[in-house]
Amino acid sequence: MSELKNSTRGLVRLGILAVAFTAMTAVQASAQNLFAPIARVNGLVVTEFEVQQRQRFLQVLNAPGSDRESVVEALIEDRLRADYMNRFGVEVPEEALQEGFANFASRAELSTEEFLQALAQAGIDRETVRDFIAVQLSWRDLVRARFANRVNITEADIDKELGRVTSATSIRVLMSEIIIPAPPQNAARVAALADQISQSTSVAEFSAFARRYSATASRGRGGQLPWTPLEQLPPSLQPVLLSLGVGEVTAPLPIPNAVALFQLRGIEEVGEPNITYSEIEYAAYYINGGRSEAALAEAARLRASIDDCNDLYGVAQGQPPEVLDRGSKSPGEIPQDIAFELAKLDPGEVSTALTRANGQTLVFLMLCKRIPAENAEVDRDQVRGIIRQRILGGYSEQLIEELRADARIDRL
Repeated sequence: MSELKNSTRGLVRLGILAVAFTAMTAVQASAQNLFAPIARVNGLVVTEFEVQQRQRFLQVLNAPGSDRESVVEALIEDRLRADYMNRFGVEVPEEALQEGFANFASRAELSTEEFLQALAQAGIDRETVRDFIAVQLSWRDLVRARFANRVNITEADIDKELGRVTSATSIRVLMSEIIIPAPPQNAARVAALADQISQSTSVAEFSAFARRYSATASRGRGGQLPWTPLEQLPPSLQPVLLSLGVGEVTAPLPIPNAVALFQLRGIEEVGEPNITYSEIEYAAYYINGGRSEAALAEAARLRASIDDCNDLYGVAQGQPPEVLDRGSKSPGEIPQDIAFELAKLDPGEVSTALTRANGQTLVFLMLCKRIPAENAEVDRDQVRGIIRQRILGGYSEQLIEELRADARIDRL
């Protein structure tokens, strides 16, 4: 049905049809043997008349694919559909056809009769439109009947779809990080070390410090992180990074039980989504032992055994409620150290860089999802429908390719 909707966008008022008719009169007048076959599909014929009619119809609608080769291919696919549907006795009820006519007409702000009269003035036969609508509707119903039970759309699928946003250009940054644990008994020593690191004058020097002192997963890479959209970082960090020159390091940034430093390695503007998030949902599961070997081993085992935030409920079952925190917050409400780590994660990914209780508790931090601001109030059922149509569209294309591979197609 989406093809029907898209095809009508160019048709606005009757005047466009008159112009299109004038432009195509010469083509119509010069046609030779309109009913000569130009292709056969499993014995079903495509005629020159149908090609010219479909071309004229698409051109009047200002729809894509109106060149002759595309139209011939589309009509061949229609014959493949018709041949397949004939095997199952699929027919379109008359009321569904009339609804299809009405949908077309309403998008041109015309009644059904006005719409058909306008097309007739452009030399387009009523049966051309009827055939076009009939094959689209019947094929849609067949695909739904055959493949609908294979479509299982989860809440995670909807969240992923809501994360797709196209907008203006965005800024992204290339940076390195060092996060040094700083329990109270070591606070003075760590502060002095952080001051020393903040004076780094090269990427190599900063990376050497990261390999030696950082508690993050990036330490093996010298603290180097991949390109990251600026808007994905904590709001408090964004202006700090923008104030740096390439190669410069931030002043030590105190966070709970640790000190963070960042070095800017690159910055650029890209033609990718500039996304503002209204909410970020995450879960924090607390493991006794801080950064001890046993606690880190437990975190690694846990990471390998779960897929998403919901799985943590089963892990925490039977334990005190405070062992698991899960919720949604606006970016500005998230504690800075947690926000640092979440910025590096995709949904379902985990960080074990943070601690609580003066370093005695390891934080197993998982990003659940990010909700772009413009999608905060979106109807999730509508999004589910969009995903379903896209998946069914994929099945439809796959079936057409299978039918084409098995068919006898002769271009005459």
